[in-house]
Amino acid sequence: MFAHNKRLQYTVRVSGPNPGLANLMLEQFGGPQGELAAAMRYFTQAVSEDDPGRKDMLFDIATEELSHLEVIGNIVAMLNKGAKGQLAEAVDTEAEMYRKITGAGNDSHITQVLYGAGTPLVNSAGVPWTAAYIDSITEPTADLRSNIAAEARAKIVYERLIALTDDPGVKEALGFLMTREVAHQKSFEKALYSMESNFPPGKMPVDPRFSSVYFNMSQGPGEMRGPWNQGEKWDFVTDREKQMAVDGGSGEAEVKLPADDIAVLKQMQARTLSDPSKDPQTGAELGLDPSTPKGASAVSKP
Repeated sequence: MFAHNKRLQYTVRVSGPNPGLANLMLEQFGGPQGELAAAMRYFTQAVSEDDPGRKDMLFDIATEELSHLEVIGNIVAMLNKGAKGQLAEAVDTEAEMYRKITGAGNDSHITQVLYGAGTPLVNSAGVPWTAAYIDSITEPTADLRSNIAAEARAKIVYERLIALTDDPGVKEALGFLMTREVAHQKSFEKALYSMESNFPPGKMPVDPRFSSVYFNMSQGPGEMRGPWNQGEKWDFVTDREKQMAVDGGSGEAEVKLPADDIAVLKQMQARTLSDPSKDPQTGAELGLDPSTPKGASAVSKP
């Protein structure tokens, strides 16, 4: 059960209208790294979580992300306040309104014209929010790592948004939201590392023949070695032959089929067989030969 408190988690103070900035802020409202995506990611994970500690943590953070969605939504709404009234009452001439919406690189027509200067669940390019942003797999060792990465990506987006505005109130609110991304990342890391066995993810053991092999498959100028592919913990393989059929097999795809299927396959292969000895005239070749006048028909080779 949710109970809504009308006071924001962080006070929003916007110095003045700026529809273009409002449009950019939508990235954290309905974008892939935004607050709704985070809230839905953690909420759905919490519902399925069996560990009581992680379940409680995920519900807490999911609910806080909804409060962050409210903060971002209010920033967008405040930045759009002037445009909302102007559009609703049509106070400008057509040309002046068009200039305000599209001038100086302003792409805020998405929120201004299509959504009446509102706060739609879209990203800054107008792409609607989608559950496809949620990549949970219901395996805590994998989901917690994904959550850590999601918080890191969101922090970077907030840094970029902060760099785009000189509004002190907006900067302050965005700085708070950016900082909370780090706090959540810390919680997720602590939860992950508190699991005695957290890597590799899952239960099944890996095949030791391949777990410490580095296949150098991109060869040429720009070759680099480092702790990711060198040292006692790595078998660095450059030989192309040793990069194929590493299991010791033929490297060919095989399947065992019933006799009836084999007979049908042979019938199909015989029916669709290409004859490499033939060289038929093709439609693509017509007109390519300069000796063939336009409009004339090419004669097929015998």
